[in-house]
Amino acid sequence: MNWLVLLGLVAFSECIVKIPLRRVKTMRNTVSGKNMLDNFLKEHAYRLSHISFHGSNLTSHSLRNIRDLFYVGNITIGTPPQKFQVIFDTGSFFLWVPSIFCNSSTCSTHIRFRHLQSSTFRLINKTFSIIYGSGRIKGVVVHDTVQIGDLVSTDQPLGLCMEESGFEGVSFDGILGLSYRNISFSGAIPIFYKLKNEGAISEPVFAFYLSKDKQEGSVVMFGGVDHRYYKGELKWVPLIRAGDWSVHMDHISMKRKIIACSDGCKALVDTGTSDIAGPRRLVNNIQKLIGATPRGSEYYISCSAVNTLPSIIFTINGINYPVPARAYILKDSRGRCYTTFREHRFSSSTETWILGAVFLRLYFSVFDQGNDRIGLAPAV
Repeated sequence: MNWLVLLGLVAFSECIVKIPLRRVKTMRNTVSGKNMLDNFLKEHAYRLSHISFHGSNLTSHSLRNIRDLFYVGNITIGTPPQKFQVIFDTGSFFLWVPSIFCNSSTCSTHIRFRHLQSSTFRLINKTFSIIYGSGRIKGVVVHDTVQIGDLVSTDQPLGLCMEESGFEGVSFDGILGLSYRNISFSGAIPIFYKLKNEGAISEPVFAFYLSKDKQEGSVVMFGGVDHRYYKGELKWVPLIRAGDWSVHMDHISMKRKIIACSDGCKALVDTGTSDIAGPRRLVNNIQKLIGATPRGSEYYISCSAVNTLPSIIFTINGINYPVPARAYILKDSRGRCYTTFREHRFSSSTETWILGAVFLRLYFSVFDQGNDRIGLAPAV
């Protein structure tokens, strides 16, 4: 029997490894009142960033703006294990955490890896640099044992940051990338690839359930799908290409009128960003349509609009995925309501949207690397 047929039958199988995720404090709650939010947004507006490795060509790599709600989980690195909180990120492929030798002020607020305490640590002769707008991470590529729940990857390539800026006030230590392998740097094998190649997971599949209202309850699962987390049937969408988790979106509509993506567009399904992001002109048009007004870097709206505004519908592969007002309008720590539509600032010849946690809290998502597709179904 084909494993795709079995996929829906392994809901309670021991083959599935589930990692609990925790919804952490919002960037808005963390830095508003300290006059830091605007600076953070200017430095880290969503755009194509670059990751480069010593001895290889410069390649493109997209990194996100960590904003309103994001989800972190625990991993350990080294022997004996050292614990870190990371974002499990479908928009990047690389795993990195701060090094004990990172003296930047940002690093001092995060857990730093103490390599001298690990008997399985191995240094290789490569460096890396990731650029975020005006911020940058620099470091060295190393190998060590990484554990995610019961999954263990020995001699796993990862980055140790020696210089870090722009992550002030965020409650995570690093990022664990779950995107496709970046072929320009053969040494940076993503951990999911390595676990798959070594037989640690039964199928090349992982999935996300992001809880809507609770801090706890979110999970990322590896090796299969637990149907208790979604309703109905999974709807499968082929990837545009086997290189990132992007799919073709038919259009975006409201009240049966198309308001964006009128000729079809690209949509990146991204667990590492909080909002729904799109081109400036189209995002601004949506803000006007729903009656939101700019105030600094935010768009605010009357809290009563949650009860009157219609859903905004994202149509993907012929299936409608409504996002109701209660999902795209949230309340900050001061009780003011704001919208979760954001402008991204990278250039592309194709209209591109990023479907982050605002979308994924509503729809359980399955990332099927074996068949280059994404499965979506209403979350419970």
